[in-house]
Amino acid sequence: MNFWDFLGFLFWSYIFISYLMFLFWILGDIFRDNTLNGWLKAVWILCLIAFPFITALIYLIARGQGMSQRQTAQVQRSMSETESYIRSVASSSPADEISKAKSLLDSGAISQDEFEALKARTLSGTQHHTAV
Repeated sequence: MNFWDFLGFLFWSYIFISYLMFLFWILGDIFRDNTLNGWLKAVWILCLIAFPFITALIYLIARGQGMSQRQTAQVQRSMSETESYIRSVASSSPADEISKAKSLLDSGAISQDEFEALKARTLSGTQHHTAV
């Protein structure tokens, strides 16, 4: 195997891997599309198996605009779900934590020493986060 054979091997490997990635991208779009019923999805998949190059080109031409719209919608949904999750698990402000501890102290659920410990921990955590 000489240098040119090796370069040819690398080139065709790159083309083949790119083609496989493209096919998986099309398959993902087929399953992500809610406007296609099950039978149409099955037809597209069967055509991809039987005539992969031609079917991929036809799919790209016929449904290419929708592919980008579905991908954009998926990314936006994912981002909003992530932001929602972050907001749900984010801790409240130190002032809120201290006021909650104060209400527990006033109700008698915790002692003055426990209140001071909670307050110190809350304030030390705030100083740590602002210093970083």
